[in-house]
Amino acid sequence: MTFVVTENCIKCKYQDCVEVCPVDCFYEGPNFLVIHPDECIDCALCEPECPANAIFSEDELPADQKEFIQINAELAEVWPNITQKGDAPADAKEWDGKPGKRALLER
Repeated sequence: MTFVVTENCIKCKYQDCVEVCPVDCFYEGPNFLVIHPDECIDCALCEPECPANAIFSEDELPADQKEFIQINAELAEVWPNITQKGDAPADAKEWDGKPGKRALLER
């Protein structure tokens, strides 16, 4: 099992999760973070750190977020690894909780 970054991270991209990850399994895109499923050790440290509540264990993933299992796996193979917390976008709070952000995911 692994943890999965879901839709609410899009355009929020808080990075508190990166700071606590003991295996550096986060990868960064233009407006979204992903977890590499083969590197995640299921430690669960990242989930409570996400201010946007965008990280779920794979077995607790909401039904409407299941496609993010594949999105995380796919994008972790092409995006650069991130090992230190960076700044969230200036308008992150405005995007937190907004529905329908999938179309805004920049690959």
